[in-house]
Amino acid sequence: MGMTMTQKILAAHAGKDQVQPGDFIMADLDLVLGNDITTPPAIREFNKMGGGSVFDRAKIALVPDHFAPNKDILSAGQARIMREFARDQQIIHYFEVGEMGIEHALLPEKGLVTAGDVVIGADSHTCTYGALGAFSTGVGSTDMAAGMAIGQAWFRVPSALSFRLSGKLSRWVSGKDAILHIIGRIGVDGARYRSMEFSGEGVASLSMDDRFTMANMAIEAGAKNGIFPVDERTREYLTSHGAQPARVYAPDPDAVYDEVYDIDLSQIQSTVSFPHSPDHTFEVQAIDRIAIDQVVIGSCTNGRLNDLRAAAEIMAGKKVAHGLRVIIIPATQQIYLDAMEAGYLRTFIEAGAVVSTPTCGPCLGGHMGILAEGERAVSTTNRNFVGRMGHATSEVYLASPAVAAASAIKGYIAHPSELEER
Repeated sequence: MGMTMTQKILAAHAGKDQVQPGDFIMADLDLVLGNDITTPPAIREFNKMGGGSVFDRAKIALVPDHFAPNKDILSAGQARIMREFARDQQIIHYFEVGEMGIEHALLPEKGLVTAGDVVIGADSHTCTYGALGAFSTGVGSTDMAAGMAIGQAWFRVPSALSFRLSGKLSRWVSGKDAILHIIGRIGVDGARYRSMEFSGEGVASLSMDDRFTMANMAIEAGAKNGIFPVDERTREYLTSHGAQPARVYAPDPDAVYDEVYDIDLSQIQSTVSFPHSPDHTFEVQAIDRIAIDQVVIGSCTNGRLNDLRAAAEIMAGKKVAHGLRVIIIPATQQIYLDAMEAGYLRTFIEAGAVVSTPTCGPCLGGHMGILAEGERAVSTTNRNFVGRMGHATSEVYLASPAVAAASAIKGYIAHPSELEER
């Protein structure tokens, strides 16, 4: 029986010629990731296992990004545990405030992930690196601890869903709209413990930022991972960011998929996910005016330069709606610098927004934008569960940077075309 792209990567890392869905394997790891929430418990488990040295100090990445810059004494203590562990273990890839970024934007930017890698991270959105043709998935802190100790992790080999992409996204429509459309179609459990494998001629039209966004939100459909084929655009990205040479895997012609979905990108419209589930989706132009209190543009899903470019293009020369709070968060220091040099930060500030240092803060209701009782936010983040960004009665509407920027100007959920000159 033929293997999917994901199955081939796992087989190679398990030293096997063949794996099938449902097989249990031990696979070698190319990178183990942790953040300031998940790493401290992983360190405790690592020490319970006998401590000693990590399996490879160059194959562990520690990024304090969720409550950084530290918002209180407890979060400062969490970061300190990471900092001391990184120092004692001589971890090469430890990124402190000032050089850090949101982990899932930072690691590809630093060239720490390449095509064909197996990556685990104690964060559910580790599946982001599937955009580069890697198998990457989120794990718990105990699995992270074991990964740091022995350089391996166990997996149950997933079956897969195939998403065959055709066409090209329209103006103001992005990878965020595409993945929200797909999640709305298959549901938040539609890919449960399966691989979402994207293919087709439509892939070539997607930017790397679009692909990162789509792979990032595979977990919101319950997937084990999301993964894209390695094409010339992928290779250019890897080369320009100093990544290791790509190990390219492609599905066999007779690879078996549980289901096949044909997605015409040209037919996808700007889409918003309503509270309180990512699959509760509607096309923006079909939505009645819903007043909002806050807009957040950033996160591991949509804090990259193309995201900020789209938002700046819409907000240029305009003002944020009176009484609305708008927070812009570049995902890394480099993106912050690039956005500053491109003039985007000036555009945001002149429009009445604030610009934050890289942080995950508001996405998880941590800091830098917590919602009060009954407040509504349009956010380019990835989850809108009850209480996700603050009070249990608050509401989060997931959207693309373009829709978020238009909504910031209008004061309600709006399509970018509403701001274009007639």
